[in-house]
Amino acid sequence: MGHDTAGCVGPTSIGYLGLSPCDLEGDGMRVEISVESIHGVDIAARCGADRVELCGALADGGLTPSHGLLELAVAHSKITEVHALIRPRPGDFRYTRSELAVMMRDIRAADRAGAHGFVVGVLASDGLLDTEACAALIDAAEHKPVTLHRAIDASSSPARVLDQAMELGFTRVLTSGGHRWALDGAPTIAALVTQASDRITIMACGGIRASSALQIITATGVRDIHAAVRSPVRGAEAGAVSFTGIGVPDGFDHFDTDEAEVSALCSIVDATRRGRHD
Repeated sequence: MGHDTAGCVGPTSIGYLGLSPCDLEGDGMRVEISVESIHGVDIAARCGADRVELCGALADGGLTPSHGLLELAVAHSKITEVHALIRPRPGDFRYTRSELAVMMRDIRAADRAGAHGFVVGVLASDGLLDTEACAALIDAAEHKPVTLHRAIDASSSPARVLDQAMELGFTRVLTSGGHRWALDGAPTIAALVTQASDRITIMACGGIRASSALQIITATGVRDIHAAVRSPVRGAEAGAVSFTGIGVPDGFDHFDTDEAEVSALCSIVDATRRGRHD
């Protein structure tokens, strides 16, 4: 999910696992970029991102993308995988039966549109996963990979939720370690990486930029990182009524994917991935 705030990074304390960049060499590292436009998909693909998480309404943390956006994103993405967020509304992750019915239809429609994977999460009243609902969504995914999104960060016990996710068959878990910034949540992320072992992928998120990516990778041991790197875009001259996006600075119109930041982030991860093999 795209909860990263445009242009922001958090504190810089590292070293929870005591890893060096050389410890992280290998071909298994992946970059996922959260996008909400075809422009963003094209940038991610051009810069070498491994996946995009396709969303609508990133200002609300990301919602299910439109069918048209998804179809065109898949058509534009020749190498980069497109994973569709399935989230019917902003707010918590406890859904009514009607909301779950919408999610089931959305995941089936996204499957037909060619999505390579899905990003979902449902919590029960006890703050743990709603295993019945999650199992139904995973089943609807027709064996395509399913990521558990940041519902784990809103849960009552991330460790127990990770156990549930592994039992249910999620492919990966997206987490900031229960904090706004991944660097603040690094101890929890590192603990989840250790708990997961090789059974499921832990993907770090939360304010990750090129300037902090290596710190987060080193501090946590994650092999996947996720970022919603956006910057404000100028629009047409405003009329009598403004429809400027939420949180957009004065003089700008909306946020969109920042190509320079995506390129820098992918370059950092690629350099770490290649390590001494150059």
